[in-house]
Amino acid sequence: MTLKLLIIEDNIDVAGILGDYFEAQGAELDFADNGELGLSLAQAFDFDAIILDLMLPKLDGLSLCKALRSLGCCTPILMLTALDNKADLLSGFGCGADDYLGKPFDLDVVDARVKALIKRHRGQVAQASLKFGDIELNIAKHQAYRQQMRLALTPTTYQILLLLMKHAPNVVKREQIIEDIWGMSPPNNDILRSHMYQLRNQLDKPFKQPMLATVPKIGFRLQLGDEHC
Repeated sequence: MTLKLLIIEDNIDVAGILGDYFEAQGAELDFADNGELGLSLAQAFDFDAIILDLMLPKLDGLSLCKALRSLGCCTPILMLTALDNKADLLSGFGCGADDYLGKPFDLDVVDARVKALIKRHRGQVAQASLKFGDIELNIAKHQAYRQQMRLALTPTTYQILLLLMKHAPNVVKREQIIEDIWGMSPPNNDILRSHMYQLRNQLDKPFKQPMLATVPKIGFRLQLGDEHC
């Protein structure tokens, strides 16, 4: 299946390098050199993934990402930035990005991350839904609910919850989450920690009884109200 990618990057050389790489693989590409155009294209057309620069004219990458998520766009977003530090990473995930790479980047790593995001987003699960306690996943629509309240999850936090649901109430090791989500291009620990923080904010914070439990030095699990780690 031909991939459809949107590259939002104001540096013409970087955009050209990415474009040449993915076009050589047969991908269909669209480009935007500023945030406003990128937002418009992302709303007007369906893409398999978006490669998004952080520093953009007219509308920066963080604001663009946040706007797309607020509009209900669930297209996977890989954020690229020259400002490769923890604060930028956390800000990106807080605005709804699914993955993060600092510049300069390896094209093979970009390719692996993009394809992993797309594979997860499309889903490889046959069931129509999964339930555990008062959590329910509509797999066909990539939607999650707790107590019939829809959770505002990014594609990555959704996939982490899906993995935990498949194994609940058993523990899922950190290494297993990283391998399942990021494959051959694992991130650093801060990325997983940030995604778990975002997931906990949606899954537990609005509710009286927490369900996402951390198992120290091992991983994470979903638990019912009368269980203890």
